[in-house]
Amino acid sequence: MTAAFTVRVKDETASKLDQLAEKLDRSRSYMAAEAIEAFVAQQEWQLAEIEAGLAEADRGEFASDEDVAKVVGKYVKSARQS
Repeated sequence: MTAAFTVRVKDETASKLDQLAEKLDRSRSYMAAEAIEAFVAQQEWQLAEIEAGLAEADRGEFASDEDVAKVVGKYVKSARQS
């Protein structure tokens, strides 16, 4: 089952959406639905990762000082060599 609703966007965004839809031979509705589905999936993933990280922190699972130093050293060294 699908749900229908109205979404208000700036005229510029609607115009860009129409251009993309035309280039991809899709409807505006299809393009908007795809964008919303991608956004929802991304937000679900991000929030799940944040919640997992908070649960790890609540259990006291943190990187050791040595682990953090290795990661920082890797990027500081890379930046100095550039």
